[in-house]
Amino acid sequence: MRITVVTPTYNEAENLPKLVSALFLLPLDLHILVVDDNSPDGTGRIANELAATHPKRVEVLHRPGKMGLRSAYLNGFQKVLDGSTQAVVQMDADFSHNPAELVTMAKLIETHDLVLGSRYIPGGAVDEHWHFWRKSLSGFGNFYARKILNIPIHDVTTGYRMWRRETLLHMPLERVQSSGYVFQVEMAYLAYCLGFDIKETPIYFADRRWGKSKISFKIQLEAAFRVWNVWWGYRDLKKAGKSARL
Repeated sequence: MRITVVTPTYNEAENLPKLVSALFLLPLDLHILVVDDNSPDGTGRIANELAATHPKRVEVLHRPGKMGLRSAYLNGFQKVLDGSTQAVVQMDADFSHNPAELVTMAKLIETHDLVLGSRYIPGGAVDEHWHFWRKSLSGFGNFYARKILNIPIHDVTTGYRMWRRETLLHMPLERVQSSGYVFQVEMAYLAYCLGFDIKETPIYFADRRWGKSKISFKIQLEAAFRVWNVWWGYRDLKKAGKSARL
């Protein structure tokens, strides 16, 4: 199975070469699309060097500046779906997502439409060094979104995901409006409303190894308010009572 990892980058010069090396050690047919928003630290240049070192396995999509998580992923999806990839991964470039988990996710995607790396099911966890307030905010954010959307997914905000090609092709991505991290909530909710078969697998979410986190309290607070927009935006879709596997 050909799998393409789409990873948005902004100032990930320290992480990107290490991530590419780790991914290519896995026993999978992996390809990587780096979506770089003109990183001031030279991430885009490093991505070009990696693409030259790994022709046909690493590609780079350069954008003129910071344009948000939503457009980074939607632009990336459009590019990879024009090719022959069979599954698409959403993954952070900062090693908060363990590359080794892709082996399990790849096996699960053979029988499911969407696989979510979940911190909030048995076996999943967040970084043990996180401050209490950060653990509480993350956990409450998921609980809050789940209750508003009435969705059975335990980790609706996770950014570690693997999609079947056919699932993304049948998603009305033009309807997705959320920017920032609530984009993850909206994508999961849309997939659920359309009746796709969603599977969660436990992951350990580590704090980034190098560089500075881009998540702030303000960003997470804003996302909590925008969950209501997601609920309202798909009120016309009836949640399917059974899987709509393709």
